[in-house]
Amino acid sequence: MTWTQTELDALKAAYASGTLRVSYDGRTVEYGSEADLIRRIRVVERGIATAIGKPRPSSSLASFRKG
Repeated sequence: MTWTQTELDALKAAYASGTLRVSYDGRTVEYGSEADLIRRIRVVERGIATAIGKPRPSSSLASFRKG
């Protein structure tokens, strides 16, 4: 799926204004909770970063062996 900066801006504006209803490009979406809206913002941010070639942050767990 392709995400746009317009969608991201609309999501962030909705979050900043405290509403769960987001409208952009003639579409309206209402999120069930603030947490749902934040998750969508993160998904779109990652999608845009990937599309423009920015590396995604990665994490790993350290392992230790008694030697």
